[in-house]
Amino acid sequence: MQKTIKAFIHKSDSYYVAECVGINVVTQGKTLDETIANLQEAVSLHLEGEDPAEFGPEPNPSLLVTIDHG
Repeated sequence: MQKTIKAFIHKSDSYYVAECVGINVVTQGKTLDETIANLQEAVSLHLEGEDPAEFGPEPNPSLLVTIDHG
């Protein structure tokens, strides 16, 4: 089972967009801090009620974020 969920953040116009790898979570924010907070909340909500044995990640996985300042 996964202990880490990977996400990438990139700048798109006036927003930062965060996309997870391996799970269907995408969110955005006007600042990096807001985007990361939104990402943590979105991942938490996405995993809520899921059976980790069927889904993949362990309960309370770490979130590894790569930021492209491009």
